[in-house]
Amino acid sequence: MRVPAAVAAVSRLCPLVIFLCVVSQSCYGTRVDLMSNRAQRNQTKLLDTDKDSHHRPKRGWIWNQFFVLEEHIGPELQYVGKLHSNSDKGDGSVRYILSGEGAGSIFIIDETSGDIHAAKSLDRERKSQYVLHARAIDWRTNRSLEAESEFIIKVQDVNDNAPTFPDGPFSATVPEMSDIGTSVFQVTASDADDPTYGNSAKIVYSILEGQPYFSVDPKTGIIRTAMSNMDRETRNHYAVLIQAKDMAGSVGGLSGSTTVNITLTDVNDNPPKFSQKSYQLYVPELAPVGKAVGRIRANDEDEGQNAEMTYSISNADAAAIFSITTDAESREGIISLKQPLNYEKRKVHTLNIEASNTHPDSRFSHLGPFKDSTSLRVIVGDVDEPPVFSMDYYIMDVYENSPASTQVGTVTAVDPDSTNSAVRYFIENEEERPLYFTIGVNSGIIRTTQVLDREDTAWHNITVMAAEVDNPRMVSHVPVTIQVLDVNDNIPAISGGNEAVVVCESTKNGQVIQTIRAADLDNFANGKFSFYVPADHPANPNFTLKDNGDNTASIVSRRSEGFSQDRDQEFFSLVLVVADGGEPPLSSTATLSLRVCVCQRNTRGRNSNSVCQAQAFLSTAGLSTGAFVAILLCIVILLAIVMLFTQLRNKKASKEPLILSEEDIRENVVTYDDEGGGEEDTEAFDIAALRNPKASEPRRKYHTYLGCGPTPSLLLDGHDIIHQIIQQKVAQADSDARGPPYDSLQTYAYEGRGSLAGSVSSLGLTAAASELNYADLEDWEPKRQILERIVEQQPATSQASPDT
Repeated sequence: MRVPAAVAAVSRLCPLVIFLCVVSQSCYGTRVDLMSNRAQRNQTKLLDTDKDSHHRPKRGWIWNQFFVLEEHIGPELQYVGKLHSNSDKGDGSVRYILSGEGAGSIFIIDETSGDIHAAKSLDRERKSQYVLHARAIDWRTNRSLEAESEFIIKVQDVNDNAPTFPDGPFSATVPEMSDIGTSVFQVTASDADDPTYGNSAKIVYSILEGQPYFSVDPKTGIIRTAMSNMDRETRNHYAVLIQAKDMAGSVGGLSGSTTVNITLTDVNDNPPKFSQKSYQLYVPELAPVGKAVGRIRANDEDEGQNAEMTYSISNADAAAIFSITTDAESREGIISLKQPLNYEKRKVHTLNIEASNTHPDSRFSHLGPFKDSTSLRVIVGDVDEPPVFSMDYYIMDVYENSPASTQVGTVTAVDPDSTNSAVRYFIENEEERPLYFTIGVNSGIIRTTQVLDREDTAWHNITVMAAEVDNPRMVSHVPVTIQVLDVNDNIPAISGGNEAVVVCESTKNGQVIQTIRAADLDNFANGKFSFYVPADHPANPNFTLKDNGDNTASIVSRRSEGFSQDRDQEFFSLVLVVADGGEPPLSSTATLSLRVCVCQRNTRGRNSNSVCQAQAFLSTAGLSTGAFVAILLCIVILLAIVMLFTQLRNKKASKEPLILSEEDIRENVVTYDDEGGGEEDTEAFDIAALRNPKASEPRRKYHTYLGCGPTPSLLLDGHDIIHQIIQQKVAQADSDARGPPYDSLQTYAYEGRGSLAGSVSSLGLTAAASELNYADLEDWEPKRQILERIVEQQPATSQASPDT
């Protein structure tokens, strides 16, 4: 990058550079062996093609280290230097050849004289040096006179780059009220020029804008505060302009600038402030306790945590009625009620409210206390209030059996407002239940509406309402509990008096048989019981009664010889009187039944009574008589159900199936392969019976192979015995209209005589008749006799059971 300042600097350096070039030119031509000890020169050995190098003269390159200025803008090519070999006699026989970086494009050489020129303007920041190679050859023979040698051309720097801030602009923060010299930020500029050559890259920092608040160190670039007590609340942002200049800040140096935005951060250096010294707040007297009734706010110019504050009430009398809390988001004080307000008692309350910082900074304590106070005047607004009862709840009592309209007690309510309206009383009855009490509308006197029984209901709870006469909507409620007091109106009785007292045979004279107790529906105040045998009854020779004085009595044996079931009667009786301690005392006479039996001691308790042996196993199992009877009843019911179920199953299994074969009988009639008796078969029985198999059920129950009535023997005389049997079966079927003709299944051995189709059965053949041997029928004689006895017994059975 070229700037006019750089051009001016180069123009001023040109005479100096020309002088240096002239001086360097005067050094050329010196032999290599004479310059071996000088720095800034390169040396190369000569090529020796002869085996004996001692017989050839030494040859070598002669040049100084080459330098070239960057940013050359002259009209002529910039001279770099001259290559020269000691083999060059000046006769033009040596040719110089240049190669390497930029050879031929940037650097050109005069092949005869060896002069090197720069054909272009160079930039050191892009490339600081070039490596080239040089050769010297003979023009005529192209024979190499010098070995190829490497040399360097360095680009000399000029101040052509201004300092820059590549990361700018910058942002920085510093706490407000910081001391002078507090470090804020450090800036660093960069310069592309050569820092090792001259002052082109030597930078000096200065501040152009931001004074007198900030300063910058010229060498390090550190920005510091230059003024104390900088207040964020007054100004919180500063734009500081920093300049960086090379050439150590001298005239003609190049410069660059950047902006540093500095923000002051907050510290707690401001106390909270109320905008007013006094405030006023209106609150109705019926405002609910615990609810917010107002808000107050103090301002703090700080921010964040430094602006947090708490509110408090400093006067104790107001703090007992009001409370104040802090809303963290809005930073307001929320005022609430701790107690209800009463306009009639106090119309105005004054609150001294104080606001103080939560996180004060001790470094700024010298600025004063970080709190502020104000006064709040609370005006109580008058509101029409409902009546107020003299008590929060009432407890009254009345004796049972008192007549209706007996006074129970009085409730009182007054209007708390200044108008002092009259009050009327009512008993709340939203469920419309029968009321045992009434109240005077104007007096508040509670009376009974009927006679009360403590044993029925001992406590009654009612709710009394009081309403203003001027404003009936103003209603208040109070609970009233009424206790019904006990009077001695129930006679005492013996507990468990219906149960017989067990007297064991082993009971001795003076032994306690059983301890009895009394029961009374009245409460314990009337329940001091006493026991005695009435004087008008003769003394019992077997038993006596002892009053224990603790509401119990003991039955004591008076027999010296004991009791015995064989000798004595099983049951005895004992008459006694039990009286209570009420006013007036009530008593009742009871007759106890005592049973004599052999006892087994029940060991489940220390004072357990004796039980008879018949009841022992029940007591051992822990079962009462009622429970045992219930268990027995359940067992009997279960047995009855099982027996009924078994009988039903047997009855069902004894029934014969209606269909004797596995297939339906109607299907057999239709699908049978042999012919029937023709038209005569349809007249022998009622086909409609086939459609009602249930009609034949009574007949099937007692059906036998030979029929229901007496029938002749199967051993019939005549040659056509089968024909006669078939006729007999047909007649039997015709006379029985209760079922289908089941016997017709056995009649297909005979075709009948009316069919035009003829017979296809082999039973009608004459040859088959001769094969029958009737002598075999004699073997059936024992079985026939048994069958005859069975048939003869059937009529008698039918007469004995006509229903069957």
